[in-house]
Amino acid sequence: MKKLSRLSRVSLLLALLFTVDKGLGVLRIMLVSRQFSLSGVLDAFNSANNIPDMLFMIISGGALAIAFIPVLSEVLNEEGREKAWKLFSTILNLALIVTVTAAILVAIFARTLVSSQIGVAPGFTADQIDLTANLMRLNLVATIIFSISGLVMSGLQTNQHFFLPALAPIFYDLGQIFGVVVLAPTTPYQFGPVKLPAFGLGVNGMVYGVILGALLHLLIQVPGLLHYKFKWSPSLEFRNPAAKRVLKLMGPRVLSMFFIMMIFNIQDNLASRLAEGSVTALTYGWWLMQIPETLVGTAIATAILPTLSELFASKQFDLLAGKIEKAGRIMLALTIPIALVAGVVLSPLVERFFGFSAADTQRVVDVSRVFMVGIIGHSLVELFVRSFYSVQKPLFPTFGAGVTMILFLIMGVMLYQPLQAVGIAAANTIAYAIQAGFLFFFLRKEFLRPIVFWPTLLRGAAGAVLGGAIAFGILYFRSGFMYAILAFLIGITASALVIRPDLKELNSL
Repeated sequence: MKKLSRLSRVSLLLALLFTVDKGLGVLRIMLVSRQFSLSGVLDAFNSANNIPDMLFMIISGGALAIAFIPVLSEVLNEEGREKAWKLFSTILNLALIVTVTAAILVAIFARTLVSSQIGVAPGFTADQIDLTANLMRLNLVATIIFSISGLVMSGLQTNQHFFLPALAPIFYDLGQIFGVVVLAPTTPYQFGPVKLPAFGLGVNGMVYGVILGALLHLLIQVPGLLHYKFKWSPSLEFRNPAAKRVLKLMGPRVLSMFFIMMIFNIQDNLASRLAEGSVTALTYGWWLMQIPETLVGTAIATAILPTLSELFASKQFDLLAGKIEKAGRIMLALTIPIALVAGVVLSPLVERFFGFSAADTQRVVDVSRVFMVGIIGHSLVELFVRSFYSVQKPLFPTFGAGVTMILFLIMGVMLYQPLQAVGIAAANTIAYAIQAGFLFFFLRKEFLRPIVFWPTLLRGAAGAVLGGAIAFGILYFRSGFMYAILAFLIGITASALVIRPDLKELNSL
């Protein structure tokens, strides 16, 4: 068997650790759903995350990470690690100052940000609005910690170290689970002879768990900084040409992340006007789609960005285009069958994992199936956005994100009342599919050689039909949780036989 390339090994390592992360996420969601169900309190908790998440993604989680790595890679390769860490310190200091300032402003105006007609959740009751605002203020503590931790991830990934950054979300999960099983409940959890304490803090306890998780997310990466001889300097050297390039790239990315996070705010704004539990149903549906999307789209796109940046810096444009093409083929070959087969088997899985009533289970399943189709567009968008940033051309992703937000807003307003939460999910899936097509169209124009996906697209569709039909047939004759898992495994295995030529691309990614 041909030995896997380094990039393939990294992608598989990330996929493995992301699997552990998602497994712990499933456990956390199971515990939360059994404590709070599809309730107004849980709607408030989920809505309270929106603006703190936006701050994190705009400043360090998404904007700086993608804009930072290409330039930091260039400095590391050309000027050495000491210069790279000095640039890192400048950007870290700036991110922390901006995050703390923004967090203070959000804390002051939290209630207005929730209750305004263009705010997070204007359809909530007065008590829900107050609860959401208070939870939002607590969440900002975690956001400040993440502003540091998110950049640490970028710094380690630039050094081609992916293990600790991929391990960090697992420790974040552990902190959140501690909040759910120890800080939130009034009745203690008991595992055999061990009885856990119960602090009875309710939904506030879950936020304290988020803060603890954020702290663990940062601390687990500190050994990596020590290994690569990181030395912090209290500098803000914006005259540094490299720092100027980071900020130049970051500007469009900030705007892009604003558009992306506004989609979540629009989603909750519309859902808050629907039946109680709609915000949470959409949150769970999105989260379920993110499990395979993270294992495929995020794992491959995260692993490939430093490599693409290095190829661009060394002017190996033909090889760069080849890497993008192979990564895209693998994504398509995997996501199309997963979307259909997972959609077929979702109902018994959601019923068992979440413990909802039959009606609430169906609400989550309906939303999840629509989101699951979106895994294809979302995964490709992750790859294409990073591809544009690797060649330091951020305007196309920025424009694409803006168009996506506008399309989502228009379609969401049209569909949310007649189709309820399902209409909001459909607006998201359609908008991101259009963005993927838009980015692909312009990405092809960047390279002399064509980037071809059609053969893989056809094989992926054929594999999906075969796998989906087999999974449906199994559940038609035998229903239940274990049969759903069996149906998924057999369906995906059957699909893999059809997409085998594309899966072989992993060897040379």
